[in-house]
Amino acid sequence: MSAIDYQWALIIVSSLMLFYLSPLAKTTDQFFRAVRKQKTPRTFILTGSLIISWIFAKSITNAANLGLEFGIVGGVAYAGYYLSFAVAGLIIYNMRTIGGFESIHHFLVSKFGRGAMSLFSVLISIRLFNEVWSNTLVIGNYFGSSGTRPFYLSIIVFTLLTLAYTIKGGLSSSIFTDIIQMGLFAVLLMVILSHVLSVEDFNTQDIIRSGTWRFDLGLNLFFAALIQSFSYPFHDPVLTDRAFISSPKVTRKSFLWASVLGALCIILFSIIGVYAKTQGMEGQAAVEVGKAFGIVILLVINFIMITSAASTLDSTFSSFSKLLAIDLSFKKSLTFGRLSMVIIAVLGTIPVFLDAEILSATTISGTMIIGLTPIFMFWNMDAPKISFYLSVICGLLFGFFLVFETFPKALILTEGKYALLLWINVWGILSCIILYMIPKWIKK
Repeated sequence: MSAIDYQWALIIVSSLMLFYLSPLAKTTDQFFRAVRKQKTPRTFILTGSLIISWIFAKSITNAANLGLEFGIVGGVAYAGYYLSFAVAGLIIYNMRTIGGFESIHHFLVSKFGRGAMSLFSVLISIRLFNEVWSNTLVIGNYFGSSGTRPFYLSIIVFTLLTLAYTIKGGLSSSIFTDIIQMGLFAVLLMVILSHVLSVEDFNTQDIIRSGTWRFDLGLNLFFAALIQSFSYPFHDPVLTDRAFISSPKVTRKSFLWASVLGALCIILFSIIGVYAKTQGMEGQAAVEVGKAFGIVILLVINFIMITSAASTLDSTFSSFSKLLAIDLSFKKSLTFGRLSMVIIAVLGTIPVFLDAEILSATTISGTMIIGLTPIFMFWNMDAPKISFYLSVICGLLFGFFLVFETFPKALILTEGKYALLLWINVWGILSCIILYMIPKWIKK
C-alpha cells in the first residue's frame, strides 16, 4: 500500500469508529445541549472538549508554519489567541452568576434588542462558515496539490464522514468524540516530538535560539492575537456554547485550564516548524517534516490533522444547528437540527474550490469582530442600544481596511509582516471603545 492508501484508510476507519461509538440523540436536550442521563459535562471532559475543539487543523498547521517562518516566537505568537479562553471564561462566569444570562443571545436581546442579536448571528454564521473550509483544506493538502482530483475528493469524503456521526448525536456526539480526539492528539503529538527531538543536530538550545523577539519577526502577530482575544471568543459559538452547559464554577475552571493547556499544545506543535527551519525546509512545515521522517511519521502527522479537523468540524456543525434551532428559534426539532448541519456542510465547502487562504480565516474574521470588545468587556454597564451598532460597524470597517489594505501607513508604527494587522487592531479597538461610550456620555 502507498502512503495515500494508508491516509485514506485512516480517514475512513477513524470516522466509522466515531460513528459507531457516538451516542444517538433521541431528545432535543441531548442533541442541542449535550445533556446525558440528566448530567452535564464535568471539568475534565469540558476542558478536553474546549482544547481539542479549538486546536483546529488550521491552527496547528499555522503554528508549524509560523515556527518555520519565525522560530519559536512564531509558535508563541499564535498561542496568544488562547488567552481567549481565560477572557471568555471569566466574563461569562460573571454574566451567568451576576447577570443571570443563559446564553450570549439572551444577553444581547435583553440589553440591546433583537436587532442586535440578529446582526450578531450574522457575524457568528460567517465564523462557522469559515471553520468548515479552513479546516478541510488542511486535510486536502495531505492527499494532493490544491486543485487536483485527490485534493477535492479527500475533502468531500472527510466532510461527509464527519457530518454522518455529528448528525447522529449533535452536541452530545461532538463532546463525546472530543475526549477520544483529545487523547489521540496528546499521544500523537508526543510521538512526533520524540522523533524530532531525537535528531542529533537538534536540541532545546536550537529551539530557544530559533527566533528573535522583535516586532518584525513575530511579535506583531503576538500582540495582535492578545488584542483580538478580548473579542474573538465571543463570536465563536463552538466556544460559547460550551460556556453555558455546565455549572458556572465548572465552566470557569475548565476555561482557565484550557487557556493554559491549549497555548502549550500550540507552542509544542510549532516545534515541528522550528525543526523544519533549522533543516532549511520550505513549504508546509508539517507535511515536509513528515516526509523527511518517512511514511510512519507522515501518517502520524496526517492522523493528528484528521483528529483536530474532525473535532472542529463536528463542533461547527452542532453549533450552527443550535444557532438556528435554539438561539434564533426557527424550529426546535431533531429533523431541523440535522438538516441545518447538512446546509452548513455544503455551504462551508464551497470556498475550497475558490482558492481561499487558511490563515485569513483567523486574522481577517478576528479583526472584523473587534467591535464586540467593549460590548463584552463592559457587559454590566448601562449603555444605549445605539452603542452596540456603532461599535460593531466600526469593527467591520477596520476589518475592511485589512482586507483591502487601505489603512494609512502613518498609523502603522512597527515594521514587518503582520504590522498592518497589529495596528489596524490597536486603532480599531480604541475607536470601537470610544464610539461605544459616546452615546452614554451624551445621555449623561
